[in-house]
Amino acid sequence: MEDLKDLLPVEAVRLDVRAADWREAIGAAGRLMVETGATTDEYTREMVANVEENGPYIVIAPGVAFAHSRPSPAVLTTGMSWVRLAEPVEFGHESNDPVTLVVALAAKDSAAHTSAMASLARLLGDPGTASALAAAPTPEALHAVLTGDGAEASEPSAGPEPSAASKPSATPEPSPASGPRAASLHKILTVCGNGVGTSLFLKNTLEQVLDRWGWSRFVTVEATDTISAKGKASEAVALLTSREIARTLGDVGRPVKVVQDFTSTAEVDAVLRDTYDV
Repeated sequence: MEDLKDLLPVEAVRLDVRAADWREAIGAAGRLMVETGATTDEYTREMVANVEENGPYIVIAPGVAFAHSRPSPAVLTTGMSWVRLAEPVEFGHESNDPVTLVVALAAKDSAAHTSAMASLARLLGDPGTASALAAAPTPEALHAVLTGDGAEASEPSAGPEPSAASKPSATPEPSPASGPRAASLHKILTVCGNGVGTSLFLKNTLEQVLDRWGWSRFVTVEATDTISAKGKASEAVALLTSREIARTLGDVGRPVKVVQDFTSTAEVDAVLRDTYDV
């Protein structure tokens, strides 16, 4: 399983890029992946088409867009690019516009990049690291922050511990000694258009909250796409997703919870509390 430094070479980082609109911003990120041998030009068109079809759900946090599409023949090898814009552009997102950072992903499959997504979600969710990334003067300096050589993320503070009575209920309730088997008792789906990008961001943020609460043994999290989510909804206690994807899902027979900032443990904490009435 490849990590962030394997998938995002310094050659795929550009700073102060000018783009007239969101299509040009995605195009700039796509060209970097072509130049570094990860994709063909067709994949850039597929990333644009993804937004045209599903809306601006790829704007996962204030100022941050995560451009991607499904694995396809246009992906030569799993890779990423990073474009910091000289001037922000509008993607049409209700709360997270305008965008100043476009991170792009091309995935050969749904598994190889999960470790990199976990690392990136933690970095973007940490205020100190996010500031260091925004201020980095050169691609080399920014890459050093991303790979852990330039700045260290601050340790997240622990949230309030839910009481034992408010833990997800099950019959029989698992004991602390029951181990990972207890995780099968509850499932939450994180959903995006393709199941390989933004849903993994949200999955990793949710898992950070579950770890902090001590609930990881009780709840599993699965990242998936909209089509698969409709078939899997009956297995889950809730589905977490963006507002755009929630509209696409419609009524799936389970609560669909909207998250605006996929990197915010505070927002996901609140959504989880609402889900379990904590």
